[in-house]
Amino acid sequence: MTTFWSTYICVLTLGSLIGLTWLLIGTRKSETKGSVDQTMGHSFDGIEEYDNPLPQWWFMLFAGTLVFAVGYLILYPGLGNWKGVLPGYDNGWTGVHEWEKEMDKADARFGPIFARFAAMPVAEVAKDPQALKMGGRLFASNCSVCHGSDAKGAYGFPNLTDTIWRWGGSPDTIKTTIMGGRMAMMPAWGPVIGEEGVKNVAAYVRKSLAGLPLAADDSANLAAGQQVFSTTCVACHGANGQGTEAMGAPNLTQPGGFIYGSSLAQLQQTIRLGRQGHMPAQSELLGNDKVQLLAAYVYSLSNGPDQPADKAAQKQP
Repeated sequence: MTTFWSTYICVLTLGSLIGLTWLLIGTRKSETKGSVDQTMGHSFDGIEEYDNPLPQWWFMLFAGTLVFAVGYLILYPGLGNWKGVLPGYDNGWTGVHEWEKEMDKADARFGPIFARFAAMPVAEVAKDPQALKMGGRLFASNCSVCHGSDAKGAYGFPNLTDTIWRWGGSPDTIKTTIMGGRMAMMPAWGPVIGEEGVKNVAAYVRKSLAGLPLAADDSANLAAGQQVFSTTCVACHGANGQGTEAMGAPNLTQPGGFIYGSSLAQLQQTIRLGRQGHMPAQSELLGNDKVQLLAAYVYSLSNGPDQPADKAAQKQP
């Protein structure tokens, strides 16, 4: 802060305190002692105000606030470039500095715990009750806004408690996803294959790949839809529609993984206009040690001790 602005703040702050003190003492001296029948000379709807002095407790409370203000400005930064007499404010006071101090205290207290779990494999961390509690809190603070407090996802956000993974569900893959984030894109095929092609391939995906029924009066050509799929969709989703984890292309034989909906209209919309999904990277925000706990918690959601053994096996990429 420049000298000008420092002086300006000091004059404004101290001038206000001096002025308030003068006003308090001056008005106190001019007050009438004791209760009187004299009024202030004005009335409203027949109601008049007596000219009685303020209570003693009110005067003492006001004076106490002024004394507190002076003491605070001596101890803490508040007068321009004045740092205060208490240690720890050499760089002045800001919300950022206070946050950094709190984070330093937290790191000193919890850092060794985080480091211990970071040295363990994610699958082993997922078996530790203390680690799961910590990971659950991290999930609630950083992930629940998209995936839900129960981790069962929402429209456009995957369910983390089932056996369906777009990028792979092994412990290390989950950690990689959280650390670096993911960016996926389903291109818009409407302009390429036309509206008839959109309807046919959507029906093929729903009926032939996902095993979901079509309406009795649906007129889509499944054979034509299969032909479109084999020329435009197979590169990402595979010949059998089982997806490609390296690209984040979902398995179309598992309708539970259709995060944008599995109805015929929703599938048509996805194919027609495409989709874009972004999982933000958490490495800079949380760091490796906290992501280790978070990955262990996410892994435990579908691979915990209460899950069937065959279900845990399905999660491997």
